[in-house]
Amino acid sequence: MSTHAKRERLLLADLLEAEGPEAPTLCEGWKTRDLAAHVVVRERRADAAGGLLIKQLAGRLERVQAEFAAKPYEELIQLIRTGPPRFSPFNLKQVDEASNSVEFYIHTEDVRRARPDWTPRDLDPVFSDALWSRLERTARLVGRKAPVGLVLRRPNGQTAVAHRGTPVVTATGEPSELLLFAYGRQEVADVALDGDKDAIAALHETKQLGL
Repeated sequence: MSTHAKRERLLLADLLEAEGPEAPTLCEGWKTRDLAAHVVVRERRADAAGGLLIKQLAGRLERVQAEFAAKPYEELIQLIRTGPPRFSPFNLKQVDEASNSVEFYIHTEDVRRARPDWTPRDLDPVFSDALWSRLERTARLVGRKAPVGLVLRRPNGQTAVAHRGTPVVTATGEPSELLLFAYGRQEVADVALDGDKDAIAALHETKQLGL
């Protein structure tokens, strides 16, 4: 596993363990047990994980995830810590770096920011750059259903177009916060929005951002 992905994996596992199985998350309808089951199924059950992107497989994914959620919580945490099985594509360094660093960062924040006393993490510049690189590559995908034009901008001026259209809203913030915003966590992302007032309201209210 890559350095970033390994660190974020362990941070997520530790946080899920500390919060227990019934803590709230930002994922609608999910407690920490459900989130843990999602992470395990995504890595270990490719036959069901396809339901994350393919509607026809959504029912199977729901059934398999429910089966995993019924397992002892401690077992789920251990499965997250130990990582994917040997022949999983997530064992490939490139896949691990591209997918798991982002996946685990976002889900860690899904747990952290569901609490009333959360504060942003201080991320090192190298990790921030890695998150920005990933966001640049996926901006059009995660922003494809945005109700208005959307531009993502770092404080250093680097930009990525998430959706072409008018009116245009520009979201400015650190890569980690822009990532959360673009993946549908608008209400907790620390970003500044510039643009038409109604367009900004539409972006805040939409549930169409993200995968």
